[in-house]
Formats: sequence, structure tokens, C-alpha cells
Amino acid sequence: MGKIIFKFYISISKLIFPLLARVLIAMRINRRLINYLSEKSFFANEKYNFSKIIDGLLQNKKIIALDVGAQGGFNSDNFFSKKYNYFFEPVMIEPIKEEYEKLKKNYKYVLNKALWSGEEIKKIYILGKRLGSSSMYEPDSSAFNVYGLKEKESEKFRVTSTVEVECETLDNGLKKINIQKLDYLKLDTQGSELEILKGMKDYNPLLIRLEVQIFSMYKNVPPWTELVDFLNKKKYMITDWKEIGKHNSRVPAEMDMVFIPNYKSSFGKNLIINNEKKFTSLMLIFGQLNLLKIIAQELGFKSKDTLLGPNDRYFY
Repeated sequence: MGKIIFKFYISISKLIFPLLARVLIAMRINRRLINYLSEKSFFANEKYNFSKIIDGLLQNKKIIALDVGAQGGFNSDNFFSKKYNYFFEPVMIEPIKEEYEKLKKNYKYVLNKALWSGEEIKKIYILGKRLGSSSMYEPDSSAFNVYGLKEKESEKFRVTSTVEVECETLDNGLKKINIQKLDYLKLDTQGSELEILKGMKDYNPLLIRLEVQIFSMYKNVPPWTELVDFLNKKKYMITDWKEIGKHNSRVPAEMDMVFIPNYKSSFGKNLIINNEKKFTSLMLIFGQLNLLKIIAQELGFKSKDTLLGPNDRYFY
């Protein structure tokens, strides 16, 4: 009986959805609806609360998280549910002195330097009206139209000052504050992501989240494909991406991308197996339920039996 009802539902859907799409297109709200449903789908797994499972896995150990581009605090954009913030030990990077002083009041580990591929002095272009978009690269106004920026929005990307800052490699910066291991790396540096990754040789995060501009709004930023290729050569694989903001292209102009060690490579397999509990915790926090089950089964996780319940609602 259930199969008959399901087939009937599918048949009706095939008739209704095309008609509904025509109505929405005529009303010019089709794209808005798609964006809304996509957003809801992306965060669908937040209905679950894996805190008890993660607490049992970590046993009071913290996930060491390096947040580069930390203005506003750790996980300030709510990329994952704040109920999981407790499980992280954030390491914050902030080269701008005023912002560094704010972060120092709330976090144990804060480094007042910029990260780059080597030790040198670099210039930061400060956007006073949009401080979080300040960059080592100068804004490129000719790219603003791709982002659908109106005149008032474009004004926020005007350089108000420049500041010279000391740059450190990721490896040296972490060692100086006695961080021996890195589990989660988040880079949101307006074009500097590749140069920062070049300075990471002694650390192998279990999950990397990058803000990537497909059409860069800054001058002389390397193509985004070089960034993906660099991580691919380091044996990391893309597991997720989410568009950021509006755009006038068929593909997003900017995306958040998530990478994990490629479990099909010997490097990725060993890294994951040797850090099974933290890797499992990160995958649960980031809502990668179905992929986690596949990896747990293939690599023979000891904790795989605890992952048999919830399904990834993103694919519903």
C-alpha cells in the first residue's frame, strides 16, 4: 500500500511542480525560492544534536581550531551550530592591533600577526566601512558588477588606509604559541588563502574550510583552481561548498568550500584512522552524515556502530 501511495505522490508531483515553476518564474520569485530552499537544505542536519556522541568521543579533549580571518570571533558566521563551539579550542589570528586587543579578552590563543608563505612585511588594504573584507590584495572595482554590488555597497569596498604588518608562516606562528597539532583550519582572508597554505607543511588538519572567490574582487589573486589543485596535491578532497552572497553569473562568484583528507589515499587514510574520534566529531558537527558512514565503514572505525541512526537530510 505504501508503494502505491508513494507512486501516486510522484505522479502528482510531476504535474504540479512544472506548473508551480511557471507561476514562480512569472512572478520573478523563482530564484528567491530556490535560494531559500537551498539554504534550508544546507542546514537541515542542524535539527540533530550530536553533543552527547561528540562528548563521549572526545572525553574532554578539545578540537584545536585555527581561525584565520577571525574578526567577530570564532564561528561568528554560524557556519555550523553554535551548540558545538564548546568542543573547540580556538586559535585566533588577527594582524590589526585594535581587533587583536578585542579578541585577546575572550580567547586563550591569539596571534597578532598576518599569515603568509614566508616571513616578510606586507601591506594590508584596510576597508574602514567593511573591516572584515580588508586584504593583502587591493580591491578590483571592475569585478564588482559580477557580485551585483550597488553603488552604496561598492562604497564599502573603498580602501580607507593601508597598514604594514609582520607576516609569519602558519607553521612558525603555531609553534611560537606552543600549538603542536591542528585539527580544524578555517581561512577567510580575501585572496590570501593559497599563500597561507603554502606556509603549512608540518600540520595536517582533519577538516579545512576556505572562503574561495571564483571571480576575485581583488587584483592579482591567483585563480581559485590553483587553490583547489594545491590541496588536491596535498591529498585533500572537496566534500562541500556553499555559495556566498548574490552574483550575476550562473555559478556563485564566491563560495565556502570544505575539504577533508582524501580517505582513498594512504596519507588520508592514515591521518583519519589515527584521529578517528576527532575526525568523526568534525564530520558530525559539519553535517557530513552519509559520507561519514561510508568512510567509517570503509576504514573500519571502532565507533561506526554509533553512526547508524540519523540520515543526511540535505539529500531529502
